Amino acid sequence: MYIANVMKDKIISIDAELVDFLNEKVLEYNNPKFIESDPIQIPHKFTVKEDIEIAGFLTATIAWGNRKMIIKNANRMMELMGHSPYDFIMSFEPQHLNKINAFVHRTFNTEDFIFFLHGLRNIYSKHEGMEAVFSKYVSNTSTQIAIHEFKKTFFSIEHPSRSQKHVSDPLKGSSAKRINMMLRWFCRNDNMGVDFGIWDSISPAILSCPLDVHSGRVARDFGLLKRKQNDAKAVLELDEILRKLDPIDPSKYDFALFGLGVFEKF
Repeated sequence: MYIANVMKDKIISIDAELVDFLNEKVLEYNNPKFIESDPIQIPHKFTVKEDIEIAGFLTATIAWGNRKMIIKNANRMMELMGHSPYDFIMSFEPQHLNKINAFVHRTFNTEDFIFFLHGLRNIYSKHEGMEAVFSKYVSNTSTQIAIHEFKKTFFSIEHPSRSQKHVSDPLKGSSAKRINMMLRWFCRNDNMGVDFGIWDSISPAILSCPLDVHSGRVARDFGLLKRKQNDAKAVLELDEILRKLDPIDPSKYDFALFGLGVFEKF
């Protein structure tokens, strides 16, 4: 097994074979075949920027648990919006919400879904859209404060308290896996056909790898991550390492770490 060279909790060198291996795995999974079994297939149904954003955000919001069920329920959300997410968000009337009943994905329910529709309308009508909110708060090195500020903006209108748990906050210790995944979808543009690259105001160089049980386990097995919890501190630790592997596009290694963990049971 390839192991990174570590001294005093800092990586001082990374085996060249490990870097080559991870790069090979990025190429193996970062291609259109990946879309067939991944929730990213939902925003890929659309071509208009705002439709992609809304479909991506809602899909990422419920992206935990069984992948087939995630895709099924995300498709159901698109169906309930008439497969025109942006038009629906901006024009729905109270009577249009009557058909949204008994929607459930694990702990995300009808009440949450209806608020998210209102929250997105507020983002687009009062804050110039999702990209504008995120890009306003990114720093030169991180998107994590921007995630925190996006959540504040999203929940700045009246909302059910229960719905706040569905948008993570890295400043409260969360790895914010689903939002970091969404940012990878929207900001990376490597012409491989998976990620969209529709947000050119945010550099891929400052993205964080979506950290979950699969990518975390593989990263630890390779010696790329020492922290045991999959939390905000672990994300920062992994950021530091992956940005040494590729300072321009560090989040591409999500394909390698996630692919090895999910598809190869590494």
